[in-house]
Amino acid sequence: MSDVRPGRLKVYLGAAPGVGKTYRMLDEGRRRAARGADVAVGFADPHGRRHTEAMLDGLETVPRASCAYRGGALEEMDLAALLVRRPQVAIVDEFAHSNVPGDGRNPKRWQDIQCLLDAGIDVITALNIQHLESLNDVVEKITGVPQHETVPDEVVRRAWQIELVDMEPEGLRRRMAHGNIYAPEKVDAALANYFRLGNLTALRQLALLWVADRVDEALQEYRSRHGIGGVWETRERVVVALTGGPEGGTLIRRAARITDRSAGGDLLAVHVARSDGLAEGVSHASLARQRRLVEDLGGSYHSVVGDDVASTLVEFARAESATQLVLGTSRRGRLARFLTGPGTGETVTELSGDIDVHRVTHERAGRGTLLPSRRRTLSTARTIAGPVTGLVLPVLLTVVLAQTRETLNLTSEALLFLLAVVGVACIGGVASAVIASVTASLLLNYWFVPPPGQFTLDDPNALLALVVFAVVAATVAAVVDRSLRLSRRSARATAEAETMSSLAGSIVRGEATIPALLERTRETFGMESAELVDEPPDEAGATAVPAGPGAWLALRGRTLSSSERRVLAAFAAHAGSAVERARLAEAAAEVEPVRAADRLRTALLRAVGHDLRTPLAAGWAAVTSLRSRDVEFSPQDRDELLVTADESMAKLNRLVENLLDLSRLEAGALTLNLRATSLEEVLPMALADVSDVDVVDLEEVPAVLADPPLLERVIANLVGNAARHTPSGKKVLVTASVLAGRVELRVVDQGPGLPAEDREHLFEPFQRLGDTDNTTGLGLGLALARGLTEAMNGTLSPEDTPGGGLTMVVSLPLAAESLGAVPTEQSAGGA
Repeated sequence: MSDVRPGRLKVYLGAAPGVGKTYRMLDEGRRRAARGADVAVGFADPHGRRHTEAMLDGLETVPRASCAYRGGALEEMDLAALLVRRPQVAIVDEFAHSNVPGDGRNPKRWQDIQCLLDAGIDVITALNIQHLESLNDVVEKITGVPQHETVPDEVVRRAWQIELVDMEPEGLRRRMAHGNIYAPEKVDAALANYFRLGNLTALRQLALLWVADRVDEALQEYRSRHGIGGVWETRERVVVALTGGPEGGTLIRRAARITDRSAGGDLLAVHVARSDGLAEGVSHASLARQRRLVEDLGGSYHSVVGDDVASTLVEFARAESATQLVLGTSRRGRLARFLTGPGTGETVTELSGDIDVHRVTHERAGRGTLLPSRRRTLSTARTIAGPVTGLVLPVLLTVVLAQTRETLNLTSEALLFLLAVVGVACIGGVASAVIASVTASLLLNYWFVPPPGQFTLDDPNALLALVVFAVVAATVAAVVDRSLRLSRRSARATAEAETMSSLAGSIVRGEATIPALLERTRETFGMESAELVDEPPDEAGATAVPAGPGAWLALRGRTLSSSERRVLAAFAAHAGSAVERARLAEAAAEVEPVRAADRLRTALLRAVGHDLRTPLAAGWAAVTSLRSRDVEFSPQDRDELLVTADESMAKLNRLVENLLDLSRLEAGALTLNLRATSLEEVLPMALADVSDVDVVDLEEVPAVLADPPLLERVIANLVGNAARHTPSGKKVLVTASVLAGRVELRVVDQGPGLPAEDREHLFEPFQRLGDTDNTTGLGLGLALARGLTEAMNGTLSPEDTPGGGLTMVVSLPLAAESLGAVPTEQSAGGA
């Protein structure tokens, strides 16, 4: 099969159920079939929507496979039959569906689709945005509906085409109200819950942004494949350059305003750490504050290493496909700019090409730089300019001094020549200064030492003066050059310290996960890749430093200098520490269940010592009294003692049953018998011990897939708990409704309610969250109710009761929907 071309995947992505994904998917299948393609439907569920059902007419459908599951028969896509049929195009709905386990089936339908693609079959499928792994928790926060079935984003991103099926939220709600999505009896509940206008608007924005990112990735891939280096302004990406100076906040806010002018724009802040004088004067505290400001404004902060600030900024901007670059105007005064030449801003503007450059004024502009000259070391230009200046400058000085021969004496002229030599040393170093000193000595001797116009080398005093002048000039030049070298070395150390400070700050902020450290290392040193390996690579262009026992930090890209290798060693040490912390975290995770079990055992012993003792003592006392021969009890007293003993034993039996059920849940050994169960079947026994209960409109609620005795226990525990918190004279309300393929049973009390901060502890065993009556049980009711509900593929969650109180919501799948093998997709309404 190695010569088979892999099939291509097309995904219809929607923000919510009912936008028309399945309809569009089937419509494309019909159009392809009309053009002569061999099309077969592997799985498609129109959910009773007549317009969608009509799209199946004329399309060949591969019969589904019948799968046995928990005593029932469920239907799944017949992957084997579809592979034997081998159409050119297969239509497979519900990309995120979970298959019925058993018989060697793949756990997920997207894995079935991958098998079809590997066999060379093109596949068209549909997916809702809430089933993407990266957005699952975000969608749950928005809608309150957990999605248990997800697809890894990478699987979807590999699709050949992703087409967004979009619809205005109001239009979707109108479609829902007209009965084009759900049956009429489900419409009101759906519109009031999942299909609220705010929910649909947020889901639509998530879908649009996710698809926009996918389009951006495809565009970058195309540009890279075709070698396109220019900026395509399809999306505003604004880069703001930070020096650590006081103007940083002004620049960031200005860049943020530019970003906000276009929807979907990105803000990136970058600081260049380099080994020259520009690193001096950087305020790390200011950089930290500016980083927080960038992140508060929704941007990202980056730190890169570069020998030249201007070229590094432009390279970073091009690598990030930036459309605009924001810099501050120079803090140097006019004299400094005249003496040292163009600064970073001017150079960036020259190099920027098609990237717009914004030079933002600020209060420090032109008031003197906090940073020294941008010249770093002896560049090629300075290497050439130094000797040339050493020859030319003394000649020019001679011409000038020749015009003032009568004004200045020999001492003043010698000092001016000495000053020129020092200036040459600052430009070209010691070698250039020696050339300048020799040239200056000869010119000084020829033109200014009497008699002028001839060399006076035969005069010992004149010769000594010239030698001393040359030695003094060379010595001063050497001192100046050494001072400059020490300054550069200090600046290099400052830059290294700055980089390490930035790394330490990221660790303090919790960014020290191994992938984050590797990405930060790659970005900081401007490398192509960074990874942890077991042994150093021997390939060309790879740099490796030890990161701990049996681990190496390997980088691929340019050759690093010795100073950069020292900083890299610190990064490697942090990476090694992160690996060790990850190992310790795994070990701690293995220990945590033991600690939790120990805490549970301790709580159990404390609770048993109190709550089991009370009914046991009452029953024991009643039985002991009945057995006593010293006291003659009347028939009424005897009956009362028997009732006490019976009630105590019943209470003790319930407590023991709760403990046993909880222990079986914790051990995963609870046996379930799931079947179609009506609420009317279990409610009478569940409500037998509570009198003040109102049951509303349960006759029309369809059956759920549940274990009847366990569902009875859940309802009894919830109603009993609600009754304890309901004020005298008011009743507990029990009601139910159908929403998106599930039944929601609500147990409503009108008690004091529960603070939001206590809700995460509500379902912990052996606690009562401040109940005044601590003699009514072990505090297992809600813990056991949630455990039993989740064991039946349901959920139990608390809500506020309008007007005060707490409502417990039990959500269970419909029996008919579950037997049709339509799990979570139907929990959100299907396609």
